[in-house]
Amino acid sequence: MTNVLPYVYRITKYDPADRDDQGSYIGVEEAISDHGPVEDAHLQAVAAFAEATGIHQLAIREPHIGAGFVHFGLEPAVDGHGLDELFPLDLTGFHDGALVPVPVALELVRAMLRDNGAWCRLEIEGRFAVHVGWDQYLYVGSSEPCHGALARTRSLGLFAERLDASPYDADLDDEDVEQRPADEVFWARLRWYVATGQAAILEEIYVGNASRWHRLTEDGLDELRTRLTPRSQLTVWPDLSRDIDAVLSDLPDEGLIEFVWEDEDGQITSTIADETRFAELATVAAGAHAATILSIYLDERHALFTAVLPDSDGALRARWRTDPTPSDRHWSILKSLRRGQVCTGTVSEIADFGVAFVDIGGITAMINIPELSWRPIDHPSDVVAVGEEITAEILDVDMVRERVSLSLKALQDDPLAGLQHQIGHTVTGPVTKIMDFGVLIRIEDTPRGLEGLLPNSELAGDRARIGDRLTVKITNVDAARRRIELSLAR
Repeated sequence: MTNVLPYVYRITKYDPADRDDQGSYIGVEEAISDHGPVEDAHLQAVAAFAEATGIHQLAIREPHIGAGFVHFGLEPAVDGHGLDELFPLDLTGFHDGALVPVPVALELVRAMLRDNGAWCRLEIEGRFAVHVGWDQYLYVGSSEPCHGALARTRSLGLFAERLDASPYDADLDDEDVEQRPADEVFWARLRWYVATGQAAILEEIYVGNASRWHRLTEDGLDELRTRLTPRSQLTVWPDLSRDIDAVLSDLPDEGLIEFVWEDEDGQITSTIADETRFAELATVAAGAHAATILSIYLDERHALFTAVLPDSDGALRARWRTDPTPSDRHWSILKSLRRGQVCTGTVSEIADFGVAFVDIGGITAMINIPELSWRPIDHPSDVVAVGEEITAEILDVDMVRERVSLSLKALQDDPLAGLQHQIGHTVTGPVTKIMDFGVLIRIEDTPRGLEGLLPNSELAGDRARIGDRLTVKITNVDAARRRIELSLAR
């Protein structure tokens, strides 16, 4: 997923001769833009490389605004992040994958050189890339050697140094959890979560460090889906609390938190705050309809599940990733499972309501009592024990509810099939159950032997009791209906 290019150059105003043994610049050039001829020289160099590569437009990749590495700190951030003349206030068009003509791309480079508070990679995969780093370091990569552009860069008074790669190349190959896409399965799961009251809020990260919050309703999901920013990161949350006092009482003594609140008009907003702003939050919360506090630490943020929007053709081309939840990890396992697949797992729990739970590599699957054995059983513990390793067949994988159902008996021979040749044979066995229309008789001499039905018409008014041993004839074996029919032997 890395945009590896054969020709990469670091373009700067810093003379390589003015570096110490560690490679640090020790010259007199300031690490900020002059907002003048030197800045323009950088843009002309980028334009020369783009022309030499035959590039007329570039894709915005991983756009960010706001704090963190986006604002390097040597120049003050400006309102609008330096994007005012390029995009609307809501930043429509400034999203991952958006194509912009080279002149717009150059203005984005200008905003990044000025450290105005916006950042992105500008790339055409496999052909061209422009990255802006700290202290006015510019990295240009091309699929072509661009000898003329190199000469033009040097004539502009800049220095171009050949590198193996840009330090700002995106490299996500070491991620161990596959990114979940916001595909049809995701939306079906979200709809189910909303219908069952488990989910109420969707957080849309449309650029790095900026979120929009949406209240979820069953009727509004389809319309909301059309309004989301392409390739945005989505996080599903439970509902906010209407007990504002209780929320405020959970504020820590110190440290950073994210405060999320919904006003009376239904507008949901969030802000990052530390203890110096907690009094401010109390004022905001006084007019809030609902609110919550989220930790900034990943292991303490309890989102339900996450995803990234794929492109219109269903392909997930966004390279950024959400922070995976337990549900996301389950999804990555579930998608590898198939009906009919044989798996091995360990029995983790046996429920009195007739279900055995089995750990199959991080997913808890279940076996209902009818799937534990072909033979009659009263409780799952008649067949399996906690801690026992079993092999079973997957009956179904429900991606929406994240459930897997298994069958033990699917891997066993059906004893009814072997009973067909015994039709007409006489056997003796105990009465095991008395019903309105007849009695069940165990026809195999084992505790969980097969049982057949002797109808009341065969008893001719005689009363049978549990445990009575009757001699009967097997008259029919119906494997489809799981039924063995008996008559009295005469």
